[in-house]
Amino acid sequence: EVQLVESGGGLVQAGGSLRLSCAASGFTFDDYAIGWFRQAPGKEREEVSCTSSLYNHTNYSDGVKGRFTVSSDNAPNTVYLQMNSLKPEDTAVYYCAGSGSRYGCYAGLRYWGKGTLVTVSS
Repeated sequence: EVQLVESGGGLVQAGGSLRLSCAASGFTFDDYAIGWFRQAPGKEREEVSCTSSLYNHTNYSDGVKGRFTVSSDNAPNTVYLQMNSLKPEDTAVYYCAGSGSRYGCYAGLRYWGKGTLVTVSS
């Protein structure tokens, strides 16, 4: 059974940093796509980043480019979202989602975590 569990959310002041983790079990990083998404109160869910083994490349949304960085550690099958220079508008529940297909960033991500809340105070 595939499980994705996010952690690392919390309260941070504007300009600060947080690192979110997404621990994947029942999932390998041999052929994969992993995305980070967020949903702010009253808003639709939006994609923050998506990484796939197709080109070993991560795409970032314009709103986080240059501030957020995705990395991974295959040993414990964990993906990280390093968030720097946080802004109040980054406040949201952050989700990781995954697929066992390298095309998942385009075809859709099947497995979802339950999310972790990030609150950025001004």
